[in-house]
Amino acid sequence: MLSTVYKAGRAPALLRHGRRVAVAPQTAQLRPLTSGVQSLPVRQPTESPIARLQKRFLSVSAARPGNAAQSAPNPYAYLDSGVIKPKEFVDVKKVLVIGSGGLAIGQAGEFDYSGSQALKALKEAGVSSVLMNPNIATIQTNHSLADEVYYLPITPEYVEYVIQKERPDGIFLSFGGQTALNLGVQMEKLGMFEKYGVRVLGTSVRTLELSEDRDLFAKALEEINIPIAKSIAVNTLDDALEAARNIGYPIIVRAAYALGGLGSGFANNEEELRNMAARSLTLSPQILVEKSLKGWKEVEYEVVRDANNNCITVCNMENFDPLGIHTGDSIVVAPSQTLSDEEYHMLRSAAIKIVRHLGVVGECNVQYALQPDGLDYRVIEVNARLSRSSALASKATGYPLAYTAAKIGLGHTLPELPNAVTKTTTANFEPSLDYIVTKIPRWDLSKFQHVKRDIGSAMKSVGEVMAIGRTFEESFQKAIRQVDPNFVGFQGAKFEDLEFELQNPTDRRWLAVGQAMLHENYTVDRVHELTKIDKWFLHKLQNIVDCTKELQQIGSLQGLKKENVLKAKKMGFSDKQIAHAVNSTEDEVRARRLEFGIRPWVKKIDTLAAEFPADTNYLYTTYNASTHDINFEDKGTVILGSGVYRIGSSVEFDWCAVSATRALKAMDEKTVMINYNPETTSTDFDEADRLYFEELSYERVMDIYELENASGVVVSVGGQLPQNIALRLQETGKANVLGTDPRDIDKAEDRQKFSEILDSIGVDQPAWKELTSVEAAEKFAQEVGYPVLVRPSYVLSGAAMTVIRSQEDLKDKLEAASNVSPDHPVVISKFIEGAQEIDVDGVASKGELIIHAVSEHVEQAGVHSGDATLVLPPANLDQDTMDRVKEIAQKVAKAWNITGPFNMQIIRAEDPEGGVPALKVIECNLRASRSFPFVSKVLGTNFIDVATKALVGKDVPQPTDLMAVKRDYLATKVPQFSWTRLAGADPFLGVEMASTGEMACFGKNLVEAYWASLQSAMNFRVPEPGEGILFGGELSKNWLATVVDYLAPLGYKLYAADAEVKEYLETKSKPKINVEVIEFPKEDKRALREVFKKYDIRGVFNLAQARGKTVMDVDYVMRRNAVDFGVPLFMEPQTAMLFAQCMSEKLPRPEGIPSEVRRWSDFIGGKPL
Repeated sequence: MLSTVYKAGRAPALLRHGRRVAVAPQTAQLRPLTSGVQSLPVRQPTESPIARLQKRFLSVSAARPGNAAQSAPNPYAYLDSGVIKPKEFVDVKKVLVIGSGGLAIGQAGEFDYSGSQALKALKEAGVSSVLMNPNIATIQTNHSLADEVYYLPITPEYVEYVIQKERPDGIFLSFGGQTALNLGVQMEKLGMFEKYGVRVLGTSVRTLELSEDRDLFAKALEEINIPIAKSIAVNTLDDALEAARNIGYPIIVRAAYALGGLGSGFANNEEELRNMAARSLTLSPQILVEKSLKGWKEVEYEVVRDANNNCITVCNMENFDPLGIHTGDSIVVAPSQTLSDEEYHMLRSAAIKIVRHLGVVGECNVQYALQPDGLDYRVIEVNARLSRSSALASKATGYPLAYTAAKIGLGHTLPELPNAVTKTTTANFEPSLDYIVTKIPRWDLSKFQHVKRDIGSAMKSVGEVMAIGRTFEESFQKAIRQVDPNFVGFQGAKFEDLEFELQNPTDRRWLAVGQAMLHENYTVDRVHELTKIDKWFLHKLQNIVDCTKELQQIGSLQGLKKENVLKAKKMGFSDKQIAHAVNSTEDEVRARRLEFGIRPWVKKIDTLAAEFPADTNYLYTTYNASTHDINFEDKGTVILGSGVYRIGSSVEFDWCAVSATRALKAMDEKTVMINYNPETTSTDFDEADRLYFEELSYERVMDIYELENASGVVVSVGGQLPQNIALRLQETGKANVLGTDPRDIDKAEDRQKFSEILDSIGVDQPAWKELTSVEAAEKFAQEVGYPVLVRPSYVLSGAAMTVIRSQEDLKDKLEAASNVSPDHPVVISKFIEGAQEIDVDGVASKGELIIHAVSEHVEQAGVHSGDATLVLPPANLDQDTMDRVKEIAQKVAKAWNITGPFNMQIIRAEDPEGGVPALKVIECNLRASRSFPFVSKVLGTNFIDVATKALVGKDVPQPTDLMAVKRDYLATKVPQFSWTRLAGADPFLGVEMASTGEMACFGKNLVEAYWASLQSAMNFRVPEPGEGILFGGELSKNWLATVVDYLAPLGYKLYAADAEVKEYLETKSKPKINVEVIEFPKEDKRALREVFKKYDIRGVFNLAQARGKTVMDVDYVMRRNAVDFGVPLFMEPQTAMLFAQCMSEKLPRPEGIPSEVRRWSDFIGGKPL
């Protein structure tokens, strides 16, 4: 069998272009066109320069294919020869780049990566850039790339203010995801671009509208005879039912102008359609009813086109799952594996035809449904912007899509741009791969109550991984382990009804396939029948199953021969996985493997399929090879990245990893980055000296560390994953872990050791106990009094932490908590209600505190710090508290002998006797935390930069007290939630983290900063005076009355769902008000939607004390439906009262530009980052 690549239906580039050399005679007539005199849509003008290039090499290569001795083509010599006449560049002096805002499901870190690339392209072109993005955790919001940054909401009004202040003459809309795209369409409609003379660079707004508005899109594709899924656009429920009758069930409903398939789903009958359409119509003015093609293959192409009509396909990808699962929730392989050459070229030609017809300038993604056993296909959708898939395609092929798209937006053409990654081709070159890439999504659905776990046409995953291998088996198994280190590779899990699980996809679908094939002896045919997954993939998985069974038959470490180990390694088995099969341990298998001399080989991402030597620092390891592509003389410093984005570990840690890499580079240290997340900037080709797209497992990190003869490894900037292997790297692997000793890290992670040290240095903490039995727990809880907090050791973002308010509650929960980490007992502590939480981020060197930042939480203690609103500098902490906090930070740094970054959470509880408030430490992490980018950018000092100097022990600055500096501004960091995507989940805050991203805005005071920050949330709309507001929740506290006191004078209509709330509000509030009780159908979503419409409810304040016990709880129904109907929901008392205060001070809006619209450099006074 030929290598995987050829199976992909692609010959190497020379053969491909060779096949088309026939067009060369035309080149004479084409020459004047490339000079940019005019640009007519001529057929395939791309071929001419390449064909010339090829003719030069064809004779050589035909004689000696794959001979490395030949000289590589040099794009610069070719460009200098003057074959291509430069086109007139787009003349812009200052460009406004719109970012994507906070990370949400469906729109994550890939836009930090693509936006950074666009800014890089602008910088190279000498064009000044203004970036608008409230996401403070991103790399792009450093001044190193953008000339000016505005942390403001991405809304037409705020963008207009910035345009008035900055007067840009160009704007980029394709690097900020759906947020920027929708903004562009809105602003075009309002005529703002024309009004201010701002030119939209790259793809025009008209084309964006064509690709987004389903009706226009269908008409456009009809003109060129490209088949699309038959659909009817409707605006009302009755029209939807009528349309479905015409098309015939089963059907799929989609919402126009929505991100990541939001508001879409399948309906098999009228009843299902009624419910579905009711919800979708609240999210979008127009919905589409189309025939369902469930079970067809899903294939994607990434296409690039310039204004001269040159067009290439950079990458094609195929979904492991058949159509019906959103591509963001599918396992995806690139290049495609099961298409015939005919299918591949049919879809490639169609993609190019579509992109040319729509007039895309830049990058575009085309998604197809392909009939599994015929040549019938349909276009599903076209995204005329950079998308999640384009970040994946860039990383999978080493073709810098975003960078190229930005250059095209500035007027460059493909043949005149060199490919910045390979350095041996121009951008007008289609990559061909000699490896296979697998992407698997990561979901975090288990963190939510009542959430529906099925996956379908609306995306629910929060992150994704990308693994590179030489065979599908190797690539697939690596990817599984990257998603969660608890998985050893392809494996099963227990399911109540396996057949149901295979037929109805959930986030655990591949585990069901594993269970069926590994443990229940299902055949490939049977699994195919149930899942409709292509048999090619299932046969490959069967190879893994067979190999596992062979290993199990050997049954002992001694029985393992060299060929057994090698075969397993070539299929992507980890040492641990082999150990499980032969009843041994990972360390023993590793030793045995090294005895046999079996080590992984390091390969470059070679997008020329080894035709020409590729020059790139973009690496992966594989056992399917016989030589290394590089030599190991750097002895660099290894930096462990943050791995997959999940709730609790996201782009903030990527910012930390990139900052550390840049700091090391500035000190002339060689850097080696290990990370496998395609959405990140850290995995960009020009951040580190060497980039390994690899697992962050002990096995792989040690492989790379040993091969590279590395001088040290940084474990403190990538979140929790690197921390979990730090001790083993040092003790078993003998690696040089930079910074705080992993044995000290262990003393902070282990509750018992942590607590003893705090006692010894005289730092207070809440009463706690370590438990092994439920009886002991009950006894302790009675002693200290409920509520209590139960938590396991070694967690990130509060996994399995719970606040418990009663004895029966305690019994239920303890059983759940002990499952989380069986080898660590559970810790139970007194939970202090109504306390204030304080976050401390610091950097120390050899136990001495160098810098620190103190932020206060707005929410009451008990809301996870990742979901809390942070205020820096604090607005309500007195000097005495600040001094005491600093003293605690100094003591902690000394006790743990910290070198590098650390973070603490402290609670401040009032003394009932009126004495000094108590400060108790509740947590300490000896690594960078998610608030590091926030504090660095607000205080104007890069904390990671300082931390990196401390880690290496070079140029360590003197201790300074940043908190002593008086500032005339403050910033608030607020969470971005993705409740809309998580059908059924209860939007309620607790000790478990629920937010997927964050935004921050600056202001001269708390009201100004918070007002801007909250409007930065995706699709947030401020309720305007005169509209309706609905109230509900706890009546024993004065929360709701405070909110009403602020809002009543503004002239809102006030509503409640029951008489009790009405009575409470009318008696407790200061102004005389009238609250109307409205009907509130709990079970009928459609009727409830009518109620919201009838009373024009545009805001919901539901301030409950605890989660609803059932789905029928009135507060749960109110919260959930506010989210489903796209109405702003305030469900936390402190922030609700703060926002009500903001509304009372900020509405009605005064004339002129509001004072929060200021450059970041004006707030902090300069550009230190």
